[in-house]
Amino acid sequence: MTTLTREPGAFSHQKEIAEVPTTIIEPSSGWFSLQLDRLWKYRELLYFLVWRDIKVRYKQAALGVTWIVLQPVASMVVFSLLFGGLLDVPSGDVPYPIFAYAALLPWNYFSFSLTRASTSLVNNAHLITKVYFPRLLIPISGVLAGVVDFLVAFAVLFILMAIYGIAPTARIALLPAFLLLALTTALGFSLWLSALNVRYRDVQQLVPFLVQMWMYATPVVYGSTLIPEPFRWLLALNPMTGVVEGFRWALLGKHLSDAAPSGPLFAVSVVVALVALLSGVIFFRRTERAFADIV
Repeated sequence: MTTLTREPGAFSHQKEIAEVPTTIIEPSSGWFSLQLDRLWKYRELLYFLVWRDIKVRYKQAALGVTWIVLQPVASMVVFSLLFGGLLDVPSGDVPYPIFAYAALLPWNYFSFSLTRASTSLVNNAHLITKVYFPRLLIPISGVLAGVVDFLVAFAVLFILMAIYGIAPTARIALLPAFLLLALTTALGFSLWLSALNVRYRDVQQLVPFLVQMWMYATPVVYGSTLIPEPFRWLLALNPMTGVVEGFRWALLGKHLSDAAPSGPLFAVSVVVALVALLSGVIFFRRTERAFADIV
């Protein structure tokens, strides 16, 4: 006769296994069931994704973080020689290098964020196909990672303003609001482009061309006052117009009294950015269930 014996603790071990909580992943139902509360639960993952993007970008780069400063400064020099010198683009009472650099700060942040976040899903296919987490974290991390570059380049602006003898105005306290508008715009369009890029890889070829055309549709190398007033509402449809003009107004307002963003036109830019963000979140959430299958 064979006697079956149970090792001490075996029963309790099975009991512990049975009590392990189970997470059930269900697709969202309805157009407005976005389940955004899950983003907060995975906030630590968002932190590590942002930190990873920052480290990987300059890993094994000979100049390291110097690229953060070199890129906007080099663009400022080229624009100053071409548009400020040869074409004599008006910049009010402000030296053209400061006029251009104040606009390049938010624009470089936006272009970097849009370019990186729009291809982030495909670049992180190894994560999407193996682990569950809110897919929204990936494009969000791509947009947030650019804030570090922005802050470093922003410090250079104060050095340039000191060289030219320009003191910042009290309106500088409003800069976070304009940066938030740039972040909202970048995230809204990145959600659309990143979701579309999963299915149509032509998007990653389109984005650099789109960013280049977008820059010339934004008053970066010129002021919005060059556009005839009856047509300025077209610029307002571009949310980055409000961002760029807002930066110049906040930093150099006392020198550019006519550069303050017009209330109604700036409101249009804000509304367009919010519509892009809301529609982007909805479209992203409705299409993300197929990402792991086709990425």
